[in-house]
Order: sequence, then C-alpha cells, then structure tokens
Amino acid sequence: MQHFIWNVDPVLISLGPLTIHWYGALFASSIFAGLYYMKWIFAQEKQNVELLDNLLVYVVVGIIVGARLAHCFFYDPQYYLANPLKIIAIWEGGLASHGGGLGAIIAGYLFSRKYAVNVIWLLDRLAIATALFGIFVRSANFVNAEILGKATDVPWGVIFARVDNVVRHPAQLYEAIAYCLIFISLTIIYRTTKAKQYQGMLLGLFLIMTFTARFIIEFFKQQQAAYQIEAALNTGQMLSIPFFLVGVALIVRAFKRTNQQ
Repeated sequence: MQHFIWNVDPVLISLGPLTIHWYGALFASSIFAGLYYMKWIFAQEKQNVELLDNLLVYVVVGIIVGARLAHCFFYDPQYYLANPLKIIAIWEGGLASHGGGLGAIIAGYLFSRKYAVNVIWLLDRLAIATALFGIFVRSANFVNAEILGKATDVPWGVIFARVDNVVRHPAQLYEAIAYCLIFISLTIIYRTTKAKQYQGMLLGLFLIMTFTARFIIEFFKQQQAAYQIEAALNTGQMLSIPFFLVGVALIVRAFKRTNQQ
C-alpha cells in the first residue's frame, strides 16, 4: 500500500529579504485565535475586554520563555549548559509544550496580580484558549516535519520526505486532533453546564485531558530528549504526570469549595 508522502516547503512566502515560514504563520494565527476567543468569553461575562491586549503580551512571553527553557533544560541540558548563549536562539527551533503550559500559568498569575483579576477565574478560561492554541502549534510541527512519530505500517502512516523514507505515525496530528477534541469539549462544558462557577474546574479538566492525551501519544513518538533514561516512561510522559495530578487536585478543590459554600 502506498503511504501518504509529506514534502511541503517549510517556507510559506519568500519575497526578497522577507521570508515567512509556515510555523511562524500558524504560531501567529494561534495567538490571534486565542485572543479572539478570550474576547468572546470576556464579552459573555461582561469583563473589561481592553485588558486582553495586555494579557496577550503576558501570555505570549510566558509561553515562549517557558517552552524554550523547558526544551533546553529537560530535553537537551548537556548541550545548552555547555552553550548557554544558544538558549536564546529560538529561531533554531526547540520549544517544549510542558514548559509553554507552565509559562502561560505563571504569566496569568502575574497578570492577575497586576490587574486585580481573580487568577483561578482567569486560568479557567485561558485553559480553553490554550487548547485552541495547541491545535495550530501541533499542525505547524506537522508542516515542519518535526516531533516525528515512530516507524509504523498502519495505513494512515506518513512519509516525511524531507527527513527520510520511513513510514511514521503522524504523532503531531494525533496531538492536534486531541487538542481539537479538548477545545470542543471544554467549550461545550463552559456554555452548557455550571462548571465555570466551580473555580479551578475548567483548568483541572484541561490538565487532565491534555496530559492524559499527551501521555498516551508519547508511546507513538520518537525519543525527543537528547539523552537516554533507564525507565519505562520517556521524558514527555514523566513531565505529564505532575500536570495530571495538579488537574485532579484542582477538581477536588473546586468541589470541596463549592460544597463548603
């Protein structure tokens, strides 16, 4: 059976000195999609929409810094400790979603402190926008032929011709689909249930669903870390466990607070 061959140029537009990559275009699209989704939420709940421009800056910086530092120190620490100036070379690639998620949470906390917004209320709603963000980013990884899946013989396997001629699991699309389902689920829960009144519920659900999906999909990915570990789980799976547990704790906390009230 002939498998799907992916051989798309990572450059979307090249006009003289101006070069726009698919990754950059999709990353920017994810930011603006998340922004407009948050504007819809703020309008629904009669919050100050003007605050979102500042929130955008906080969250984007938090995601990029967090994702970069996590990649450097969790996936290839030996190289970056020996070449510390390379840490800032984001244009060379290397962003880890676990760090990006943590960076977004820290950014939301700092924003809420400055602008007197309830941090859990904010993070509950940011969680839905973050799932939307993940759809675009993992699609960009697919276009770039990075974060490759393991070799496979499944009929939907993909050959990334710019890398090699191996048929692989499209692990990037597995994650993009997972984020899409999480985004749809959280949006339905937000609109049709009282979950948004339980502080921490939406964030907890996001963390549980996202890192359960991430844990499972890691079985279909190539080793991402530049080092080998003698363990049944890989780096991505071990990093997913604390996020999952925090999600469980947030949901338990939300129910307890509601019952007490």
